[in-house]
Amino acid sequence: MTRSAYSWLSGVTALLLAFALTSKAERGSHITLEEPLPQPTWELPLIANGEGTVSNTSFLGRVTYLDFWASWCGPCRLSLPALNRLNTDFSPDDFAVVAISVDYVDEDALDFLSRYPVDYPVAIDKTGDSGRAFAVSGMPSGYLIGRDGLIREVHVGFRKGDEEALRAQIAALIAEP
Repeated sequence: MTRSAYSWLSGVTALLLAFALTSKAERGSHITLEEPLPQPTWELPLIANGEGTVSNTSFLGRVTYLDFWASWCGPCRLSLPALNRLNTDFSPDDFAVVAISVDYVDEDALDFLSRYPVDYPVAIDKTGDSGRAFAVSGMPSGYLIGRDGLIREVHVGFRKGDEEALRAQIAALIAEP
């Protein structure tokens, strides 16, 4: 790890600790940040619903839900289809979903997607670097990002009822001036 990457990671760790102490938890696993945090710099290859790469700057100007998931994740069977519905409920000019598989093998992720298809871009992080940079602590982990590219909310896990709560949070961010 380079010195600048280590320094950035140390800063993110401190920020995450600070947000844990100063944020408002809703439903136990949904945390609204009182002070939005910058997202790490990342760029990953797409494995579904697009070609090339996707990065932290790909969706600036739109509210974005960045979803870390894995083929072995039980709650991901609920979250990916729910996020697909949310993706179609909002204008693509206002909202985007991006999924990042943390599987080490493309075929594992693609097999899961054949059973639980989505229409939004899906990237893969075989190294785990982006998951570490975001301090992912469970599967799935989602980051609701404002139009400005700042992380506004963190969602760990997914259960029945989360889709409607997330819909309201997305609509509120879209409505911000």
